[in-house]
Amino acid sequence: MATIKFIGAAQEVTGSCHLLESSVTGKVLLDCGMHQGGDAVERLQHESFLFDPRQIDTVILSHAHIDHSGLLPKLVHEGFKGKIYCTEATAELLDIMLNDSTNLYLRDLEKENLRRARRGKKTLKPQIVSSDVGKVLKLCKPQPYNKPFAFSDNATVAFHDAGHILGSAIIEIKLQEKQQQKTLVFSGDLGKKNTVLMNDPMTLTQADVVLMEGTYGNRDHRSLDNTIDQLRDILQEAWDDGGNVLIPAFAVGRTQELLFYLGCLNHEGVLDNWHVYLDSPMAIQVTRIYDRWLRTLDCEGIKPLCSGDQTLLGKFLPKLHLTVKPEESMAINNIKNGAIIIAGSGMCTGGRIRHHFKQRIWNKLNRIIFVGFQAYGTLGRILVDGVKHIRLFGDEYVVKAHIETLGGFSAHAGQTELIEWISQFKNNPRIMLVHGEPEALDALSQKLWDEKGIQTDIPQRGQSLAF
Repeated sequence: MATIKFIGAAQEVTGSCHLLESSVTGKVLLDCGMHQGGDAVERLQHESFLFDPRQIDTVILSHAHIDHSGLLPKLVHEGFKGKIYCTEATAELLDIMLNDSTNLYLRDLEKENLRRARRGKKTLKPQIVSSDVGKVLKLCKPQPYNKPFAFSDNATVAFHDAGHILGSAIIEIKLQEKQQQKTLVFSGDLGKKNTVLMNDPMTLTQADVVLMEGTYGNRDHRSLDNTIDQLRDILQEAWDDGGNVLIPAFAVGRTQELLFYLGCLNHEGVLDNWHVYLDSPMAIQVTRIYDRWLRTLDCEGIKPLCSGDQTLLGKFLPKLHLTVKPEESMAINNIKNGAIIIAGSGMCTGGRIRHHFKQRIWNKLNRIIFVGFQAYGTLGRILVDGVKHIRLFGDEYVVKAHIETLGGFSAHAGQTELIEWISQFKNNPRIMLVHGEPEALDALSQKLWDEKGIQTDIPQRGQSLAF
């Protein structure tokens, strides 16, 4: 008998984590993600595991996004010493993303402890330290796609391309218990079909249990052509107004896709009067990793980048300025108009985008374009929902910049593609919908039943399933 316990991303989008237990696998974590939204110091201080990290034998990681990997340093800090399996590209990205996340946390913790000391309050102990990231990386065992490997005597795992970001994987686990084989499939985050940079998600046909994400289970995305047209219109309106454009973007995946499409617009002459600033040291590092892996991606969709010496950072977008140093970032404040500023974090929970908001969100001439999912509790979400005032760095700012949303750039499959992917399974597996807000999962569950006769379950946090 095997069991799967739903620990995170159960009726929510962030904090992906599921615990598989059986006699042949031991205790296996599928993802170890951080919840996002709110104060990171407070969140890490009070977010405890629903298991003893010292008793976990293995971690199998779907991809490098922080909401799927961000608690690995905390897991190690609290005693985990097992192996971490992931794809080769994910291992490269983890080095950048976990170091960045940990450094931000420790910086914020230092500020919080200074405030506490001034008030005579007890300071907080760090929940993670810088050396924990190095320990995580040493435990990583990178694996190629589509080659099953044994992680215990009677259990194998294979990674299949999920098409979400570089290195993202669908996890397929096969267990042999008492002469009976059982298969568990975890979708991770599924990408859209026919997108640049990414291959289409792999389809599988056999499983006993499937854990499928439902981030956009209640809707489909705007078509890409319409999205690009909308971006053209926003840029023209901002130019006519004499303003600037701010784009909060995830460092992995979304930034690289944006650079490609901005390059296309530049070749059309749309960006003749604009300059593009990639103001994210992490995104710059990640984009260089994408360059190295470029020819393993969807080269049919990005032929201009797969010939000669073209790269995302090279000649394809000559108007691109890389701002690594803080003083380079601050110099952008002096630009009056004609700047497209791409900065993290994608949900505006931290990073340089918040400093750019401080300079420009109160000016009605500017545009802020959201190109990715904004989780409950994040600054990005409340801006998308139409808030009129926000607090940044202890001060209040009126929101007068135009807030725009471009849904067609999402790296997640929409409702129709999720239904198509799950419909490929032929043997009526038990389907558990995860990684989605309740209304999205409810809508997807109902749609699957109404159109396909497929029954699904939506687990709560802490619920277990035996199979």
